[in-house]
Amino acid sequence: MTALTLQDAVRRTEAGLARAAELGVAMNIAFVDAGGHLLHFSRMDDAWLGSIDIALRKARTSVLFRMPSAVIGELSQPGGPCYGIEATNDGLVSFGGGLPITDETGRVIGAVGVSGGDVQQDTLVAQACATAT
Repeated sequence: MTALTLQDAVRRTEAGLARAAELGVAMNIAFVDAGGHLLHFSRMDDAWLGSIDIALRKARTSVLFRMPSAVIGELSQPGGPCYGIEATNDGLVSFGGGLPITDETGRVIGAVGVSGGDVQQDTLVAQACATAT
C-alpha cells in the first residue's frame, strides 16, 4: 500500500466502531491522508459534537509529526523541548487518541484521530483502527 485509500479508511473505521461499541462509548473517528487532509469521518449516534474537531486535530497532529498525539503531549510539557507546540499548525492536540498509519515499509501514509471518550478509550479505539487488517 503506497497511500491510505478511502476503502482502507472505511474498513479501519468499522473496526473502530466495533471497539467503541464494546466500550459502550459513542465516538468520532477521523482519517486523514499523508498531507493531513480529511479522507473519511464517522460520528456515532450521540457522540459529542465538540469531539468532531478534536478527532480531526488528533489525526492531523499524528500525521504532521509522524507520531502518536500522546507523544506530542509528552514533549510539550512545561520545560519540554516542544513546549507550546499546540498553538502551531492551526492548533494541535497533544493527548492520546491520534495514531499514524504506516505502510509495510514503515512510511506514514495517513493517520486516525478518535475522540468521544476519555483518553484511554479514545486510544483503544484508535489502536483498533490503526491495526485493522
